[in-house]
Amino acid sequence: MRIPPFQRFRRFSQISAVFVLGMVTGAVMYNAVFHLGYNVLWLNNQEMRVEIEQYRNDIKTLKKYNNTSTVIREIKLRMEESKDKESTSGLDPVTVKEIISKMGTDLEPMRGRSMFDIDTDGKLARLLLDGKIYIVREKEYSARIRTMLVMEGVLQIWVEINPYKRS
Repeated sequence: MRIPPFQRFRRFSQISAVFVLGMVTGAVMYNAVFHLGYNVLWLNNQEMRVEIEQYRNDIKTLKKYNNTSTVIREIKLRMEESKDKESTSGLDPVTVKEIISKMGTDLEPMRGRSMFDIDTDGKLARLLLDGKIYIVREKEYSARIRTMLVMEGVLQIWVEINPYKRS
């Protein structure tokens, strides 16, 4: 049995190898673009879910306390940038929203309280939440209350969120 010389098939094998490599490269590029778009969509979806839940709680509270003007009807939590830039660089918006929603559930008993008793309630909130550790996506974060402000039935709290470092 005689084997044909390989030189006859060399050009065909080179063209087919380039074609297969082009297919693989195109599939990788398409997959990367698809996952990038899907990731952006997923992050927006998570942010919207947290905002919807917060708005539902606010609507329920506003309906409950719409006739009284001296109670805390709404709690707004805002993240304040830390002085240490390396610690906040690892926080993505979804993680921040989840931590803020967990803090909102911890602060839920403050809704409906009198605005004039905020001095005792504020001290209590600081003692309970200052330095509290929240676990989000199997990572630990510590929250620190920086500022609390009550105006027109809205309690606004600025918090500083850092990854928790065990000592």
